[in-house]
Amino acid sequence: MKNEEILKKLRDAGDYVSGQELCEYYGVSRTAIWKVIRQLEKDGYEIEAQNNKGYRLVEREDADLFSKVEIESRLETAWVGRKLVFHSETGSTNLDAKELAESGEASGAVVVADMQTAGRGRRGRGWVSPAGKDIYMTIMLRPQCRPEKASALTLVMALAVLEAVSELIPQPCGIKWPNDIVVNGKKVCGILTEMSAELDGIHYVVIGAGINVNQETLAEEISGMATSLCIESGQRSDRAKLVARVLYFFEKYYAVFEKSWDFSGLVDKYNQFLVNRGREVRVLDPKGAYDGTAIGINEQGELLVERKSDGQTVQVYAGEVSVRGIYGYV
Repeated sequence: MKNEEILKKLRDAGDYVSGQELCEYYGVSRTAIWKVIRQLEKDGYEIEAQNNKGYRLVEREDADLFSKVEIESRLETAWVGRKLVFHSETGSTNLDAKELAESGEASGAVVVADMQTAGRGRRGRGWVSPAGKDIYMTIMLRPQCRPEKASALTLVMALAVLEAVSELIPQPCGIKWPNDIVVNGKKVCGILTEMSAELDGIHYVVIGAGINVNQETLAEEISGMATSLCIESGQRSDRAKLVARVLYFFEKYYAVFEKSWDFSGLVDKYNQFLVNRGREVRVLDPKGAYDGTAIGINEQGELLVERKSDGQTVQVYAGEVSVRGIYGYV
């Protein structure tokens, strides 16, 4: 019996659960149940206790209980996140996940933090990671595919985050290729995928996501291209619930991905949400920038762009280039 199991049972019940029922269900004493209830109260949960009725969890809309036990009590996955490490503060969840991988941890381990002191984006850029506002999380995987196939995992994570965010806010969400989640044309989530591999096999992959959730204002230098779920929806979101839903959708879409070890089973769904699709884009290729029209992605997760200069369809690989809208971020 774990604290998150009791918490989940109380939440699912939505009403009083008798102490005797809990004792019989978990095969423990009333004292053991009472100790768990007391610990949950210390962790910030409001639990009513009444004679002849039992215990009832009081859900508060203003509460933002972001912790290991809260996330685990909301998990609906079979294997992703069943090993979960939570930090109030850490350097980088990607670095933490790499350490788990190097120590032999099984695929599906997840690291979540309330704050990062050394968050990173693509190409080594910093990622602002304040406490008490946002989500910083990383999934560690050991996919049984060739290294060149793993880049599509970034898109799997993008779909998972999009689905989870779409459940929480009424505003339509989209994906800016390859993996930025956007609302009203501004970025709310960035994803960084890193891999340890040899020519013929992968040791591990870590996929980190930083989601702007409950920030009410953003720094002026990024407010033109970034936003948060709170800014766009006008309401705060439950971060633990969002983490659990991201993991749920990731496990769901990963199952599709591993059937073929490519993006063929998810191309159509991804293209539905691709904000670049049908738009003029500028491809910032190290060999020379060019303009064109984004058509969609292929089964490898590459962006197909019809080049303006010669009408040729070019396959754009995410690791090599950046894509921007002609008139702005999207």
